[in-house]
Amino acid sequence: MFRDGRFVADHVEPVAEEQVQPNGVDLTLDGVFEPLEPGRIGREDKEIGERQEIATEVVGEAVPDTYYLPPGGYVVRYAEAVSIPEEHVGFLYPRSSLLRNGCMLNTAVWDAGYEGRGEGLLQVHTDIEIERGARIAQLVLTEAEHSGTYTGSYQGENLADWS
Repeated sequence: MFRDGRFVADHVEPVAEEQVQPNGVDLTLDGVFEPLEPGRIGREDKEIGERQEIATEVVGEAVPDTYYLPPGGYVVRYAEAVSIPEEHVGFLYPRSSLLRNGCMLNTAVWDAGYEGRGEGLLQVHTDIEIERGARIAQLVLTEAEHSGTYTGSYQGENLADWS
């Protein structure tokens, strides 16, 4: 059974009232990164290729902290820290505003016990402006049986530099 937005909000920090939805919590954009070199995924190890954060711009009357993204693939980092509770699994879906603007957000399953500020792949198919802090995804939690909790290499990701 999927949990309601209030339950999900108890596992997201920080969270504002407008982020709480009936069936989940909206996550906001913290940063956008452009991959610079190839990574590697082996049978026993992995390496994330080097990437750089894209600078925000102010153009004309535009709002500061706005990313101007041409078509391409970008790694996005969410502003909120999430903690997936035991006996649950987290799924992240794109907000419909992204889809309606020709963008797609690809994400992965968040296992029970995962804690961190996750990342996703933003596919931009037509130029778009996205402000830092904009709601781009919705986290939902569902109950799930599992054996053990997440202890992988992404545990605690992006928390060291987070305040």
